[in-house]
Amino acid sequence: MTRAVDVVVIGAGAAGLSAALGLAATREVLVLSAGDGSTPWAQGGVSVAFGDDDPLDHAHDTNVAGAGFCDPRNVRALVEEGPQRVAELIAHGALFDRREDGSLSTTLEGGHSHPRIVHAGGDATGAEVDRALRAAVRAVGVETMAGRAIGLTKSTSGRVSGVLVETGGETVRIEARAVVLATGGIGNAYLASTNPSAVRGDGIALALLAGASLVDMEFVQFHPTALFTGQTRGQLPLVTEAVRGEGAVLRDVRGRLIMAGRHPRADLAPRDIVAREIEAAMRRDGSDHVWLDARSIEPDVLRRRFPTVLASCASIGVDLLSEQIPVAPAEHFLCGGVQVDRDGATGVPGLYAVGEVAASGVHGANRLASNSLLEGLVFGRRVATALILDLPETADRSYDVVLTEDREPERIRAILTKYAGIRRDGAGLDAAADELSALGNGPLATVARSVIVAATARQESRGCHWRSDHPHTDDRWNEHVAIGLDEEGLPTTIRRLVRS
Repeated sequence: MTRAVDVVVIGAGAAGLSAALGLAATREVLVLSAGDGSTPWAQGGVSVAFGDDDPLDHAHDTNVAGAGFCDPRNVRALVEEGPQRVAELIAHGALFDRREDGSLSTTLEGGHSHPRIVHAGGDATGAEVDRALRAAVRAVGVETMAGRAIGLTKSTSGRVSGVLVETGGETVRIEARAVVLATGGIGNAYLASTNPSAVRGDGIALALLAGASLVDMEFVQFHPTALFTGQTRGQLPLVTEAVRGEGAVLRDVRGRLIMAGRHPRADLAPRDIVAREIEAAMRRDGSDHVWLDARSIEPDVLRRRFPTVLASCASIGVDLLSEQIPVAPAEHFLCGGVQVDRDGATGVPGLYAVGEVAASGVHGANRLASNSLLEGLVFGRRVATALILDLPETADRSYDVVLTEDREPERIRAILTKYAGIRRDGAGLDAAADELSALGNGPLATVARSVIVAATARQESRGCHWRSDHPHTDDRWNEHVAIGLDEEGLPTTIRRLVRS
């Protein structure tokens, strides 16, 4: 079966739906969805500078969290275009929480100098953003297809000209004038993550296979507070950072405050710092979790603001209102990804990337809390604008590049988890490379190798990349690591790029 559209968007999260919505008036768009993405699971909110908050302060906080590796132009676009994108989302029907006077309710999260996090349903912001965007794209007639992209079509001139989709037991060929990757991060390349199982890095592998480059793959963010359920595999419930924003504190298993004296913002330090301190406390005490103590927060506030967290805790027999919550860090967000320009274009004509799969540069070496949904809204629109202005026809002659199956996916996940978690070192990274060498070049293996190659190359600690054998940030390391495929189809360092 073959069909043709103007643009195929692979992924139905905030970034993909925002791109589709921006294109719908002038282009025929098809959105592919391989299952639940990360957007509906986002709890905290959308960080945006409204009212007396200055977008430049938001930019400053973003750059500080990013440990000097953010792209200043794209950060400026994020914070300055963000208020308009959120206002449009509200116009599409998104119901954010409001104060009694009707103004948007905001809260504080780690790394922010101002309470600029707007939220919905207390701690169900992602679900509301997802609902509003899906309703908006349905209203303008955007078609959505359930299926997994297993390959791309390229014209003989090198332009991406379509997608191969596995759906309903058959393979469908979709011809397109452009393809937008909006496939999210790499959570399921690790044994445990806050991401759903469909988020496994297929977009990363597709981009490499098509000839695009990756950048900053070593910067994998671990959320400090996933609910510790005793599970060591699959999706773990998130305990939003906003709980600490309302006054909760982290304690080790002996009851000692973990962040006291560790950072000027204590429990509201940037995520990479908090995650490292938790990991150090767990290693010191031989424990598999620490405690999040929210008992100082009024019960009515907890019920109103955190119904999702309340229910998650109740599911493992913990009463958020009166007991401490067992938490531990878990893989959460990829700060790097497919190398793109300001409009989401990769180095391959006809191929774009947006959202977590893309290295837009707004997160640098560590994402600021609640900037992810905002990135999807802002850069989804930027991709759409670029494709409205310039969408050439594709050549007739073409060939396919298709993903292969991973040989031992669980073993790959175990290797990446063991050697490229919060704490890394050269010996472990070398061992990971050796163990992965016999596991083929399927999508999970490609993602794992890309992280290992980048983490091996960066011999310093920066943001959420922490090398115990190179524990300090080295400002002479003024470069990003770019990755491509070698002659055998395996990820390799192809160049280093001086940071913006």
